[in-house]
Amino acid sequence: MRQCDRSAGFVGDTGMRLLENSLLNAEVKEGEILPPTIHKLMKGYNKYLRPFFDNGPVTVGMSLDIASIDTISEINMDYTATIFLRQRWTDERLVFEGNKSLSLDGRLVELLWVPDTFIVDSKKSFLHDITVENRLIRIFPNGTVLYALRITTTVACNMDLTKYPMDKQTCTLQLESWGYNINDVMFYWTRGNESVSGLDTLQLAQYTVEDHYTSVSEAIYETGRYPRLVFHFELKRSILYFILETYVPSSLLVVLSWVSFWISLSSVPARICIGVTTVLTMTTLMMGARTSLPNANCFIKAIDVYLGICFSFIFGALIEYAVAHFCTLTHSDAHMLMYRHQMHDFDDEMNGIITTISTHARAKRRKEPAANPPPAPDSTELTVSPSSPSGSEPKPEASPPKPTNWCLTALVTLRKVLRSINCCHVENPHHIDNYSRVTFPLSFVMVNLLYWTYYLYF
Repeated sequence: MRQCDRSAGFVGDTGMRLLENSLLNAEVKEGEILPPTIHKLMKGYNKYLRPFFDNGPVTVGMSLDIASIDTISEINMDYTATIFLRQRWTDERLVFEGNKSLSLDGRLVELLWVPDTFIVDSKKSFLHDITVENRLIRIFPNGTVLYALRITTTVACNMDLTKYPMDKQTCTLQLESWGYNINDVMFYWTRGNESVSGLDTLQLAQYTVEDHYTSVSEAIYETGRYPRLVFHFELKRSILYFILETYVPSSLLVVLSWVSFWISLSSVPARICIGVTTVLTMTTLMMGARTSLPNANCFIKAIDVYLGICFSFIFGALIEYAVAHFCTLTHSDAHMLMYRHQMHDFDDEMNGIITTISTHARAKRRKEPAANPPPAPDSTELTVSPSSPSGSEPKPEASPPKPTNWCLTALVTLRKVLRSINCCHVENPHHIDNYSRVTFPLSFVMVNLLYWTYYLYF
């Protein structure tokens, strides 16, 4: 067992020596093409060890130059930007005599230690390499190293679209060390909020940059605490495009639907054509407004609310004509029914008059023969009583008014029910259009005032 351990140790020592020899040969090979000053600096330099390896963390200062923000996507919740990232740190191993800095080829970065900086929340990034890799390396006499990169990155940005298109979004660009924790590397902005430049002259298609600032924080993971630099910038959406593209057309469609209020109720094709056309056009406009937005149920956007309001007014104008036309038909049927009831009442009155006249005539005829014969107490009471006007005839005359009063009460109740059903006490259905000409525009103006006040100031 001891012999196995010794042989294993011997093999391990041999492997380490071969690795060291290969590294030294590589350094010598690279050094053969370097100028004497750089060759002197690279002698004994180990790029795998950070500066101040045994003397505390190395501080890395950073600054950004925003070259462009190409796209801001609400569907993907991200933005794409091209930036110039500049990092500056001091390496005591690279101190040399002189008063001028040394600008090296970007490919010589492979010989130096550089921070392992990465962009947090980056979906995809790439380093520009036309015509060569866009990297800059500069060494100053005091050992300060300037390292600059040109990067295009797509970074996630969580957006709140509840007030779209009157919204403001705050996006961030976070820089963090991948492997070195706060005990090894410390990040800081070289000039505070002025460390980021380029946004003042930046022109965006749909946004304007309202504010930007920087902050320093730490990222806490299971493996430790890591330095992090955060750049915040606030974007305000330009609403003029949406006013011309969505708000004005939808409002004009609502006004167009009101034209039907000035068209006669008898012009069924004209009013139906206006109503259906405006409804279909509004539906198409709503579908087009949603194509550039994420299909998420959690977002009820301001533009969706306005389009829903406009669609409700247009659909209400179509329903208004349906109600008015139905009331016109009901109104004519009710008039015919009332006319028939009046004619029936007139016939009943005429029949009652005729019946009364005939009853009086019969009574007179019965009185005349009853005056000639002598009065007989028993037989006269039996024979006269059924025909006597004082005993028998008032009774049949008193009973008919009861069914007559009941019929009149039923007719009055029926009339009240018809009037209550008849367009909510609107006697003339043509008045519905007159009311709509006033109520629809006033309601739309009031709703617009509430809408714009809420979404612009709250």
